[in-house]
Amino acid sequence: MAPQPGLSRDLMAQGTTLFRTALESVTDEQLAGPTALPGWTGKHVTAHVAANAEALAHLVTWARTGEETPMYSSPDQRNADIEAGATRPATELREWVRRSAADLGAGLASLDEQQWQREVRTAQGRLVPATEIPWMRTREVMVHAVDLGGSVGYADLPREFHAALLDDIVAKRSAAADGPGLHLTPTDDARRWDVAGAGDATTVRGPLSELAAYLSGRLATGLRADGAADGDLPDLSRWL
Repeated sequence: MAPQPGLSRDLMAQGTTLFRTALESVTDEQLAGPTALPGWTGKHVTAHVAANAEALAHLVTWARTGEETPMYSSPDQRNADIEAGATRPATELREWVRRSAADLGAGLASLDEQQWQREVRTAQGRLVPATEIPWMRTREVMVHAVDLGGSVGYADLPREFHAALLDDIVAKRSAAADGPGLHLTPTDDARRWDVAGAGDATTVRGPLSELAAYLSGRLATGLRADGAADGDLPDLSRWL
């Protein structure tokens, strides 16, 4: 579930800044090293974020012209682009991130009211209005800013993003209903989230930012599950 378009565009801009901050905080040597994402170095993460901006720009073209312009030419192109990008020099990768983000932002700014409502197709095959493109980008830059392992952690991301991300992932996990049921109870926020799933739901408590990290499959600290040992949380599958 995407937040309102105005909030999405604001969060996308904040996320772009945070990703570049994280990218500037790591050295070229660190960028070539592993991340917490299996099989991915920092270069893979960076190439993915840059290529994602270009792929989403294809959807902007679709929204502007009405001519079908998919994110990727084939199901394998996404992975091929990431692997090829990860071989580029670090300086080139950093510039690719800057240029592709700027081009995407300019493209989105060019859409008129009617074009924003035109339907486009995500990489997962969903038909959505173009108003969802900024949120699709926001998820990428915010979450991967943390994945780089530099100066940005989940606690540095905006609280509005944490809540919007939980809304999104809860809806996806609940629709699939193939994982554990959860009651997510922030200790620093009045809101609550329920994930539909198999069996009795487990209540998980902790900071809002760490609940967002946990539900997105990232390392989370300071969480506890009712009736479980410290740090023993239900296992979750990939969400996207």
